[in-house]
Amino acid sequence: MNFLGHLYFSDNKLDLMYANLFGDFVKGKDLSEFSQLIQDGVHLHRNIDSYIDHHPIVIELLHHLYPFLPKISGIAVDIIFDHLLSVHWDKYHNTDRKEFIDNFYNHEIKRDFGSDYFWVVIDKMKEGQWLHKYNSIEGLNKACSGLSNRISFPNVLDQAPRVYLENKTLFEKTFHAFMKEAVIHFDDYISKNIKLNDN
Repeated sequence: MNFLGHLYFSDNKLDLMYANLFGDFVKGKDLSEFSQLIQDGVHLHRNIDSYIDHHPIVIELLHHLYPFLPKISGIAVDIIFDHLLSVHWDKYHNTDRKEFIDNFYNHEIKRDFGSDYFWVVIDKMKEGQWLHKYNSIEGLNKACSGLSNRISFPNVLDQAPRVYLENKTLFEKTFHAFMKEAVIHFDDYISKNIKLNDN
């Protein structure tokens, strides 16, 4: 999943949300230079990525999509699942979606971890209100076209919204089936691996 999904699976812990997103900016297995918060966030981030990448029902969807979205079908699913999470937010979270996102945006956290580029991305996310725009097709189009331009090889990620609309029933069925299992999985993961307070 993309940004919103990673925040959703951070158990409403605001510091952990930032540490989770930071997982995209960390390479290698040795995390000893980082605080426990960051280590927890990076491990959670990688667990989320691995879980969705290896989930049988998602793999089945990827096989269906590959002819239409070669090489980037996995990236497309990550973004489209964020769109579907935003659209169906009330089904999966008790806090209003806008309030949840604003709580993340407005949370003050020391910028004493992470690369400068990480905070550049966070600032752009807030300034552009990326997370609030996920629930519209226009926002989905912008997310896909923007990322398409940043990928280092020729790709058709900008076509993902069209492919999604043409296969909307399949996407929604797969998303809800995935979420049914993922919510249980990460509730268990958090309870066993994350020992942080609410912030």
